[in-house]
Parts: sequence; structure tokens; C-alpha cells
Amino acid sequence: MQNRLKDRVALVTGASSGIGEATALALADQGAKVAIAARRKDRLDDLAKKLAEKGAEPLVLVADLSHEAEAQRIVKETEARYGRLDILINNAGVMYLEPIAEADLGRWRRMLELNVLSLIASTQAALAGMRERRDGHIVNISSVAGRVANPNSAAYAATKFGVVGFSEALRREVFKDNIRVSVIEPGMVDTELRDHVSHETTKKAVDALAGGMRQLQSQDIADTILFCVTRPDYVCINEVLLRPTDQER
Repeated sequence: MQNRLKDRVALVTGASSGIGEATALALADQGAKVAIAARRKDRLDDLAKKLAEKGAEPLVLVADLSHEAEAQRIVKETEARYGRLDILINNAGVMYLEPIAEADLGRWRRMLELNVLSLIASTQAALAGMRERRDGHIVNISSVAGRVANPNSAAYAATKFGVVGFSEALRREVFKDNIRVSVIEPGMVDTELRDHVSHETTKKAVDALAGGMRQLQSQDIADTILFCVTRPDYVCINEVLLRPTDQER
């Protein structure tokens, strides 16, 4: 079925590559108007051309979402451009892995701000309009690290456990407003995320683990998100955990 999202407006954060880029294109393929947010304007402009070819009337939003005001601004600008926001995909995030004893707390603070507080700020900004229309869907990207905490991933796991907890509390606050909340928890995905790891020993271990399996692809996550946001409005897919077949934990 095509055009299942005709006349719907979506905002995708972290859209300059990977899961965000694939999701923006998948939403456009189903007829949605799509706003895209990230720091890298050149990447967003390239994606916007592809979205325009699909009729998605793209809005490019260059923003550093580690700042709460920026996370709120992109929602307001999306609503100003299209008159509404129906689907919010909170995908922006980073992954800094290192032992606790050696951790750069400034780097971890930025990860907490981007992975958790930014997501909360964008969600908060979107709620008023969704509640007024009694319609909306918020999709938060967590990770298998939001279920299983491994050595050298303490702060990253804390952010992703936080996203899961926030999403469930949010769902219980807004379900009576006919707002749906879904949290997606991918395992190993072949994206740029591992490039964020600067701790040499940890990066080698993670790269070796990834190289030994058939990793999920960004399109797999985009397909999962698309499934969630195209269900009838009485169906809410609360949580999806997906791993590569080859991934043990």
C-alpha cells in the first residue's frame, strides 16, 4: 500500500545519515511531508533534494540538538512551516564508550544532553499541538543497550535505559489524548555511530564484534519505524527490540 502517510507531517532528528536519513526517505515514500534536522547542512541539503523528488516538501533544520532550546526550536519551525506536526522521530544521538575510571565526564555530559534531554525537549515542545488535535505519534530511538548494560558502555546504557523509561512514562501520560508512543531498540546497526568511540581498546573490541556478524542496516530500522507509524490509530506498538540474527546479547 502506498501513501499511507498522505497529508501527515513528520520531523526526523539526526537525519544527516544512517537511521535518520533512511527513515526520512521511508516516510516520504508513504506520502508524508518531512522536516529533517541535524548539524551537517551539506548532508541535509543532499537529502532534501531526494525528499523533494518524492514530493515530501522538505524543511531543512540545521541545529545542534545538544542544546534544549534548539531541540524545541525545530519543533516550532516545523509547525510554523506545515501548520502541524503529526510524527516526531527522536533519533539524534551519539555513542561514547570507555571505562568508567577513564571517562571524560564532559563528553559523557554532552551524550546525556543529546541522547536524553534533547529528546525530552523536542517531545515536550510537540505535545501541545498533538494534544489539541488529539492526534500524534512520538517514536524514540533507544538501543539494545537500553536493555543490557555492558562494560565500557555505562553512560551510553544509562542514556538508553533513560529513553526507555521516559517513553513508557510518556505513553502513560498521553494515551488518553490519543497520542501514541513507540520506542525502538536496535542491536548492532551498520552506521556511523561506532565512529564516535575514541577509546582505542574499546573501539577495537566493538569493531571486531560488529565485523563478526551480519549487522542490521539503517533501512531495517526505518522499516520498523514505518510499521509503527502506519498502524490504525487504535494500535500502538509500544516497544520493538530487534537484533541481528548473529548477535547474542
